[in-house]
Amino acid sequence: MEVTYRIIGTIHSPFTDQDTTPIQSIFSEAEGTIEVLPEYAEGLQGVEEFSHIIILYHFHRANGFRLRERPFVDGSKERGIFAIRHFSRPNPIGISLVEVIAVEGNTVRVRGIDVLDGTPLLDIKPYVRQFDHRDEVRSGWVDAKHIEEVKVRSFSPKDLREHEETS
Repeated sequence: MEVTYRIIGTIHSPFTDQDTTPIQSIFSEAEGTIEVLPEYAEGLQGVEEFSHIIILYHFHRANGFRLRERPFVDGSKERGIFAIRHFSRPNPIGISLVEVIAVEGNTVRVRGIDVLDGTPLLDIKPYVRQFDHRDEVRSGWVDAKHIEEVKVRSFSPKDLREHEETS
């Protein structure tokens, strides 16, 4: 079976290099815009009422996939691709949780962007605390990395490598 998705817009950000792009939106204060194609603009009605949205996008600069990859926050050990958020996936789909600043026409201004400029947008979903938040969670190998204690300038692949080299 083949599945096809429509690109519904483009994500714009200050990031043009994978190596210096934050690895997750929680580690980014950068602002960006989500430009929805005019034929989908009506679908933005009500988005401004939410503080955060989930964006799904196509990793357009991914080159093939691997079923095992080294995660950026733990380059010492390969992990299964479905246990990490790396872009080298069988279906190169990314997900980010970003803060909504404003909705203006067919554009959503956001904060916390962690996506390369020009990334094709697949979908937008509202973040709903009552549906999406969980109190008791396990975060697998990530829990053991104590990420909240890591002090680096930002959580880009480049910054994490430099941190590992000096630690």
